[in-house]
Amino acid sequence: MTTDFTATRACFHLPEGVIYLDGNSLGPLPRAAAERVGRTVSQEWGELIIRGWNKAGWMEQPARLGDRIARLIGAEAGTVVLGDTLSIKVYQALASALELTPQRRVILSDTGNFPSDLYMADGLCRTLGPDYILKTVAPEEVEAAIDETVAVLMLTEVDYRTGRKHDMAGLTARAHAAGVLTVWDLAHTAGALPVDLAGSGADFAVGCTYKYLNAGPGGPAFIYVAPRHADVVRPALSGWLGHESPFAFDLAYRPGAGIERMRVGTPPVLQMAALEASLDIWDMADMADVRARSIALCDAFIAGVEAACPDLALASPRDGDKRGSQVSFRHPQGYAIMQALISRGVIGDFRAPDILRFGFTPLYTTFDDVAGAVAILSDIMATKAWDRPEFMARARVT
Repeated sequence: MTTDFTATRACFHLPEGVIYLDGNSLGPLPRAAAERVGRTVSQEWGELIIRGWNKAGWMEQPARLGDRIARLIGAEAGTVVLGDTLSIKVYQALASALELTPQRRVILSDTGNFPSDLYMADGLCRTLGPDYILKTVAPEEVEAAIDETVAVLMLTEVDYRTGRKHDMAGLTARAHAAGVLTVWDLAHTAGALPVDLAGSGADFAVGCTYKYLNAGPGGPAFIYVAPRHADVVRPALSGWLGHESPFAFDLAYRPGAGIERMRVGTPPVLQMAALEASLDIWDMADMADVRARSIALCDAFIAGVEAACPDLALASPRDGDKRGSQVSFRHPQGYAIMQALISRGVIGDFRAPDILRFGFTPLYTTFDDVAGAVAILSDIMATKAWDRPEFMARARVT
């Protein structure tokens, strides 16, 4: 398969005069999403009302879309289901993994992990009691820290700030050799680069759909459970839709078969309709093509910025094989610089304390976008256009 990136770009609504380099935080609107969501609202909800659960396939939607995402993350059919938020899915995966290793009490992660993952792990440890601990080490020290005291290795494959990429296959193999289970967060991976959950032997994985998968703000999360665990794990959050027979309304919980037991509450039907529109675009793409173009786009941006903006320090790995689909630069006035960029139509984002972060999403990002962004950033840095009070004022979302 050869991906036609001109065709995929045409499938997105991209505002006139904007160079959008923030799809690693929120993907843009697929052109078909408004019609697809509108049809769900008017024809399904409007005409079928509650009958939509059966006649429109709403109840099967989380597993059906889960299988479409499975193709993008190297997962077996029937191992991925959608629903709830990423933090909820992190909690589920961690709790299930800990219960599968009852003789151990340590969750190992790294200091570059997304804070919410660490918050959920810490909260779970506090709930389970003082013997359970969350241990964090520097990203490059993870492999050496894996030992027989660790129950679960919880990592985000691609660092949300720098784009640094962990070796999923290597670290999973090292973990399994020590009797450790793995939970991989694919928030900055799914739709950004090829993943091989099955081939890597991952035990659990979670991810969101509003970044590279373009499901829109608040898009549902997904969870993967390896087939060897799917019928034995006990979901910590025993929601009614994870029950063996939800509409039997039994007072006693019995987990559903396989991945179905990881469902919790009512699926977000309207949000999943938007996701369907995006996944139709993904059906036009090959992940190997996406990865090759991503590296080329990022390399071109790095070369352009370093040539034109010597005051910015590269924070991402220079080697494309060791990073995700984003590039980050450091500067003490990173927030103000990013606000100046946004005012000129180049949209990236800022991550504390000093990171300017740019996402490169080949389905719609072009080399002309890269050149345009470099030119505007160069002008802002040369003229110190960022040094204005309105660019210093922090908004709630950075």
